[in-house]
Amino acid sequence: MKHKKKKNWKKMIVILLVVIIIFFVLMYLLKEDRALSKTEIFLKDVITNIEKSFTYPFYRSRKAKEVDQSQSDIIQRNLNNAMKEEIQELKDMLELNQTLTDYDIINATTLSRNPNYWFQTLTIDKGKNDQLEEDMIVITKYGLIGKISKVSNTTSEVKLITTNDTNYKISVEVVTENGNIPALLNGYDEQDNTVIITGIDNHTDIEAGQDIITSGLGGVFPRGIYIGQVQQIENEKYDISKNLKVKLLQDFNNIHYVSILKRKES
Repeated sequence: MKHKKKKNWKKMIVILLVVIIIFFVLMYLLKEDRALSKTEIFLKDVITNIEKSFTYPFYRSRKAKEVDQSQSDIIQRNLNNAMKEEIQELKDMLELNQTLTDYDIINATTLSRNPNYWFQTLTIDKGKNDQLEEDMIVITKYGLIGKISKVSNTTSEVKLITTNDTNYKISVEVVTENGNIPALLNGYDEQDNTVIITGIDNHTDIEAGQDIITSGLGGVFPRGIYIGQVQQIENEKYDISKNLKVKLLQDFNNIHYVSILKRKES
């Protein structure tokens, strides 16, 4: 009997190691900025299903056993508060849905985030089965957060505007009374939750508090999606141009619900 139990434990350990190896191989493959192959899509869906149906319930049940009865009231209050916040977020998203008339809105929930790439990407619980495609724009009630960079059948990876990828530039405009000024969103300062706007002539008049929106140039990001407000203006070291620090309304540590913009078919 003992021998049989040992065998079962060995099998479980082997299965666990295989799953871990697949997971890390998949993570390595997904670091590259390219479309997923059919094999990678299959592996990503398998890992996601394991995450949804096994890991999370196991974690929840294990944590529940560790909780002392005297703490249950506090936990219940915290859960109630979290639920109220989530309901409010959903209401805000529904209001947002009414304003983007040129697009169909697909709402999604954040599924996971890799701590090593926290400000680079996040994974949402919608994919090809929900008609999502690469380069679709992702927003929250506070404005632009990024675009879809990879899609599997049931999940998608969102590349955030806070990424440190130097090739990820977004055409934007500074909204002024004398007309909009073209610029580029090109970087993120994690310390003060600001994105960096570059490419503005040093003689151009810019003031703190002016809004930044997407310009629509390049054909990926539609024009007029809100990004944030100018917080700080700095001269570039050669005094040729200005760099702006733009305060984001969205807390990028705290993204629960998102909306994906799908252009309506004419």
